[in-house]
Amino acid sequence: MASIKLILRTHQADQTGHSPLYIRIIKDRKTKFISVGIKLKETEWDEVKQRVKKNHPNSARMNASISQKVADAEAQVADLERKVKSVSVKKIKEAIKGKEVPNFFEYAYKRCEKIRGNVSIATYKNYLVYLEKFEKWTGTRDIYFDDITVSLLMDYMSYMGNTLKNGATTQRYSIMILAIMFKEAIKEDIIPEYMYPFSKLTLKKDTGKRLFLKKEQIQAMIDFKAQEGTLSCIYRDMFIFSIYAGGLRFSDVLEIQNKHFIEAEQRIKKTINKTGRLHQFKIGQVALDIIKKYQKPNSQPDDLIFPIVKNPTLFLKNKEYRYEITEKANKSANFQIQRIAKALEFPIHVSFHLSRHSFATNALNNGMRIEHVSKLMDHQDIRTTQIYAKIINEELDKAVDEFIF
Repeated sequence: MASIKLILRTHQADQTGHSPLYIRIIKDRKTKFISVGIKLKETEWDEVKQRVKKNHPNSARMNASISQKVADAEAQVADLERKVKSVSVKKIKEAIKGKEVPNFFEYAYKRCEKIRGNVSIATYKNYLVYLEKFEKWTGTRDIYFDDITVSLLMDYMSYMGNTLKNGATTQRYSIMILAIMFKEAIKEDIIPEYMYPFSKLTLKKDTGKRLFLKKEQIQAMIDFKAQEGTLSCIYRDMFIFSIYAGGLRFSDVLEIQNKHFIEAEQRIKKTINKTGRLHQFKIGQVALDIIKKYQKPNSQPDDLIFPIVKNPTLFLKNKEYRYEITEKANKSANFQIQRIAKALEFPIHVSFHLSRHSFATNALNNGMRIEHVSKLMDHQDIRTTQIYAKIINEELDKAVDEFIF
């Protein structure tokens, strides 16, 4: 026989100390939870009497509502167990909640597998990472679409900001992945539109300042004495190459082959990983010198320019392998570049992606038109590029404050 009890899940407490109340069902040592739709402080809940304490101003009304929900649940369990000899705890929960509301995680993980062949490996992996992150916070896969309310999402965002110390961008992506799953479920008529809670949610935008290297710092990186052939030297050269090649992302720099470099035009022509668009642009002299440094005599068009990948054939043919190698190489590059930055006593943390910020900010500072910078960086929206223009204005304001009396 199934047992029913009310549980205050204090591990999901929000900033104000309020925790969600759930009906817990145990059957054959398996457990399911159903949200009651009420949040209480630990001091307001009597675990023994299974009631809201009188110190809560609405205790009488809330206790009446809770009692009715528990009675309804017990009636559903008794009715189901009378009709069916052997019934699972999952079936009991479905009977209480109603079959029409599907399990969120079951749908979301299946959806990820469906789209796996139609998106990049990075996108697929990111979907899984953000879903697993949400699952870890809820503490169970036993979450239905209607369990995910505005209140629950606000608690999740509070947890990401206060406990995980996630920035606004990470929080936005974490919520966006959940929203995508809801939108897909609505498209497939699996859930009704009214269940979509995200339109009532306010997501903060990242107001953090984008860092970049100034001209003299870039030159110091170029002049740094790194032993030829070492990872430190190769990654430093790739970093500098990116700055003088339109801020090309790490994955694209790693994948550059001889055939992508059109020597007669001093141009790179390559499909960009993130956007999937064919991108071509002229590169600066520093970038040209780096390519010539690494191009081998009698090299083939399909050969990779930078000697990082040990198995280029598998790397170019297998998406999964390419993703894994790129992730590892990116971490290694960040480590080596930060070591150099530390040796040069740079006051900021330097990762490979800073090459992109450094290109954009210095290009704008040197007078390049913002639409040209946007084109070189393959931005879909010029508003993304305008972030760097804002940095220039902030630097100018700072200079005025410091040097004009």
